[in-house]
Amino acid sequence: MNITWLCLLLFSQLAAAQTLPEGVVRTTVTGKVTDQISGQPLQYINVGFPGSSHGTTTDKSGQFSLSAAGAFKQVSFSFVGYKPVSKAILPGQVNKVSVKLITSKTQLSEVNIVSGKHVKYSNKGNPAVELIQQVIDHKAQNRMESADYVQYNEYERIGLSLFNLSKKLINSKFFRKYQFMLDTTTIINNQKQTSLPGYLSEKLSRYFYRKTPEKTIQILQAEKSINIIKFVDTAGIDIYLNRLYGNHIDIYDNNIFIIVNQFLSPIADHAPNYYKFFITDTLQTDHGKLIALSFTPRNKGDLLFEGRLLVTLDGRYAVQSCELNVNKQININFMRSLKVTLDFQPHADGRYYLTKSNVAADFSLIRDKGMSVFGERTVIYSNYVLNTPQPESFYRGKSIQTAVNFSKADTGYWTRHRTDTLTAREAGTYARINRLQNMRSFKTATWIAATITGDFADLGPIQAGPVGSLFSHNTQEGARFQLGGRTTPKFNQTIYLDGSLGYGTRDKQFMYELNTYFSLNKTPYYRYPNHYFKVGYLYDVDIPGQSFAANSSQAALNSFQSGSTNYWLYDRIYSLAYVKEFDNHFSYNLGFRNWNQRPAGTLLFQRNDLANSLVPALTTNELTLALRYVAHEQIIQGTRDRHTIHSKYPIYNLQITQALNGRLRGDYQYTRFDASIYKRFYMSQLGYGDVTLTGSLIAGRVPFPLLNISPANQSVAYKADAYNKMYYLEFVSDHYMGLNFTQSFNGFFLNKVPLINHLKWREYLSFKFLYGGLRDENNPAKTSGLYRFPAASNGAYGTYALGHTPYTEVGAGIGNIFKFLRIDLIKRLNYLDHPGISSYSVKLSFSPDF
Repeated sequence: MNITWLCLLLFSQLAAAQTLPEGVVRTTVTGKVTDQISGQPLQYINVGFPGSSHGTTTDKSGQFSLSAAGAFKQVSFSFVGYKPVSKAILPGQVNKVSVKLITSKTQLSEVNIVSGKHVKYSNKGNPAVELIQQVIDHKAQNRMESADYVQYNEYERIGLSLFNLSKKLINSKFFRKYQFMLDTTTIINNQKQTSLPGYLSEKLSRYFYRKTPEKTIQILQAEKSINIIKFVDTAGIDIYLNRLYGNHIDIYDNNIFIIVNQFLSPIADHAPNYYKFFITDTLQTDHGKLIALSFTPRNKGDLLFEGRLLVTLDGRYAVQSCELNVNKQININFMRSLKVTLDFQPHADGRYYLTKSNVAADFSLIRDKGMSVFGERTVIYSNYVLNTPQPESFYRGKSIQTAVNFSKADTGYWTRHRTDTLTAREAGTYARINRLQNMRSFKTATWIAATITGDFADLGPIQAGPVGSLFSHNTQEGARFQLGGRTTPKFNQTIYLDGSLGYGTRDKQFMYELNTYFSLNKTPYYRYPNHYFKVGYLYDVDIPGQSFAANSSQAALNSFQSGSTNYWLYDRIYSLAYVKEFDNHFSYNLGFRNWNQRPAGTLLFQRNDLANSLVPALTTNELTLALRYVAHEQIIQGTRDRHTIHSKYPIYNLQITQALNGRLRGDYQYTRFDASIYKRFYMSQLGYGDVTLTGSLIAGRVPFPLLNISPANQSVAYKADAYNKMYYLEFVSDHYMGLNFTQSFNGFFLNKVPLINHLKWREYLSFKFLYGGLRDENNPAKTSGLYRFPAASNGAYGTYALGHTPYTEVGAGIGNIFKFLRIDLIKRLNYLDHPGISSYSVKLSFSPDF
């Protein structure tokens, strides 16, 4: 996770929003419920406004917060085993009460005390487990997707606020001008807090679902948002927050994806193996009798919930509502609390359909103190229409559609169409943030933050950067200093320029790059979707097979290498490209490259003739067609790169290269095919596995610089897509296939080891395999007219043809050390007779994550 992601974390999570009509009041009650005798806090106590459907339950510390539109005069408290209590409150105001419940003698007399000893929990003969098994067995008939056709409206709002702000900061001279942003009425974790709103968004959509063949269509009807964190991609934040707080929480799924992890649902097929269940209450409602089932993880560190389900006893065993929480021992970083509530209502077909989903969580770099970020995502589902199909042509449309002028809905439209209400505080967020964004001091602070997190300093029509490339070091250039910049839409919406100029203190050479982009959709080349022509020129240093400088990725950590790096190239590249990306995330790149490679360091281009003649440089002309496809891809857009949000969908890449000789001084003619498939496999409690399949074939006779040079890694940083125990330019081939597999267990095993389970370390296993070969026509030991492979001498490790024995390395790592450090031990299993090879090495990586 880079700096941009860290800033996203600091400001990250969910919200609540909507306007109360004039004249409508809201009654709020907060407080704590305890046992009168023991004084211990009571969890899962039912709290409600009598005569209404508004209610909640207490958390593990006995705290509760209940707020609803209306002038309520009483609040009630009830739970099996305790006498019910009602308290008088002031309608239309914020009330705080403390309640002590007394055990009910009548109910206690029904309890049979079988032993003075602790009774071991067991699934066998447990009525709570028998009931949850009925819920599991009836999942298929109760879920919405069992209907042939479903339509419904969805209103969603997401908001973020900072809280736990220090009094020193609030009262400081610096902050005095921003105090109008503070809200002293926010209820967070059942307590009134002073908060600083940072982000608020609202959406109205209409959904259409068809069971066979399965198709879901979303039509976005209206959207608006405002935020104070514009130094990161706003569209990416919205996508990421939806992902973070559960874009679609389905209690009937075996796994619930939330907080970038898979949690096992309490009604998953194998839930009784991971949860303990208890029957805690029986309730009588207008729709019949409900049973309250409480549940808790068998192992506190695993990715499991604790909470309560209300289950119907009408023979359908449907979930009427649920509350999902997590305990403090769970192996998730930075999170202080998480609460998910889902409410369902019965419909004409007998199923219970989701009517409201609310996810609230707060995060902090330090769990129990310091500034925190509170987020809440509220979704209201309404106007269900069942088994009313649309015309067949409708379902052939795009899965995500937008109404005309969806972003221009006025206040009146939102007032008429919101299916939830904003408090006056929430409605005022728009005006307060607008005022803040117009302040000069805030604009300056945002500019500094954007420069640090985005790697570019915005100067209006141009941006200076990347800042991270100002300095680096390698054995060929020595200390390298670089300046660069690019134009923005303020310069021109069609023509974009970017370039850089670098200088090495050892080789005393200038490196430079200049690119011109002609945007055909008036979108910058670094934004989605791309549609442009590009003309480029590059002169830079490179490591064979690594695309080190050609990708402008002079990372500081790569300055530190294990072993010596003596093979270098000076690349001079003229390029042309046409790039087109489609809405379905299929894209193609048609390009031409004139590529001149000049060896440097100890690398020589030496013919395998009797004179061992040296070749000063190698030039090729290449036509390329690159294809890429990812179904349902979601991205976070950085200032230079975009990051695909991990999902179950694979990423396909195919590139075809045709080299031409004789034209523009091209030396060789060949055809090359490169392909890769990447997929993440989610494995519930066992974490996830990342699998990458790669393959390549070169048809034609070429010298070693044009062969497949296996991606190696001599830096101290662990690289997922490289062979971490292979030296640069160690293996070449003209055909190969590779498999990279990494399994992250998310602490599943270490969570259960005494003495260290509180450290919340996480386990990783990796396996990398490379199989291929080199045909005789491309082997300088067997065919003349080629370049000799670099020999192992003068500190160089030499170059070898990939043999019939697959190159293999395995690794084991421990991550989440101090919440950001991962250490991997890598073992190379073969080709150990090559000079300078050792079997083991240790690699580091820094990736703060949840």
